[in-house]
Amino acid sequence: MLRVVIADDSRVMRQIVIRTLRQAGYDWEITEAADGAIALEVVTDEQPDLVLSDWNMPNMTGIDLLRALRAGGDDVPFGFVTSEGSPEMREQAAEAGALFLIAKPFTAESFRAVIEPVLA
Repeated sequence: MLRVVIADDSRVMRQIVIRTLRQAGYDWEITEAADGAIALEVVTDEQPDLVLSDWNMPNMTGIDLLRALRAGGDDVPFGFVTSEGSPEMREQAAEAGALFLIAKPFTAESFRAVIEPVLA
């Protein structure tokens, strides 16, 4: 079973992401993190198969989380699930090593469209 870390400072948003993943047919083992700093610890300790992270979080943003993981040599597949997906953000995400950026509002189909290539 795939192990996934979902990092978002909104508990409600984490629940929505989990529900959307379930609707998309992904019955994964999910660990939640309330910010990037917690996510960094969890990812380092648990070595998950995928990280889904919000962009704007207190203590450590999603982009800083991704950069910290890559700087530490961790190449875990990483994607953003965020409220805004400006071209600048998408460019920064890609440069830092993110595989995708899903902007809200999202659907089970939009998750499947970006996650299936990652799983292949």
